[in-house]
Amino acid sequence: MNRFVVRYLLPLAFALAAVAAHGPARATPVSDGVAEEVRNVIVAQIQALSDDDADKVFQTTTPAVREAIGSSGRFLAMVRGAYPMVYRPNAVSFHKPEKEDTSVLQLVEITDSDEKSWLALFALEQQPDKTWRISGCIVSSNPWQTI
Repeated sequence: MNRFVVRYLLPLAFALAAVAAHGPARATPVSDGVAEEVRNVIVAQIQALSDDDADKVFQTTTPAVREAIGSSGRFLAMVRGAYPMVYRPNAVSFHKPEKEDTSVLQLVEITDSDEKSWLALFALEQQPDKTWRISGCIVSSNPWQTI
């Protein structure tokens, strides 16, 4: 595992696991308007990844993520290396997002170029200007993938 993954991704995974273990989830539905805004941010990130536009990709993340990663080029390289299914998805399908505490969680089914199915859980936070930005993403192979 490269040093970058260990330094940034493992702490994020531990933090999300700690939040999940804190107690039962109290997710609530979000309005159709919020669902559309959240989906648009993720679509914008996927499109920017497709265009290899590191600056636009970086703009879809929260200030805390940008500070932790340091540069748009580094972030693009991290996604390219650690999340190839998000970097170049073959297909995406959005579930209805839910609000949990101050975040909105958006589950996205992703099919990669090898037709393998993945589940990506994006966490988004609303910024002071009322826009939504991605604060984290966890990806797992889809155990319910149809063959």
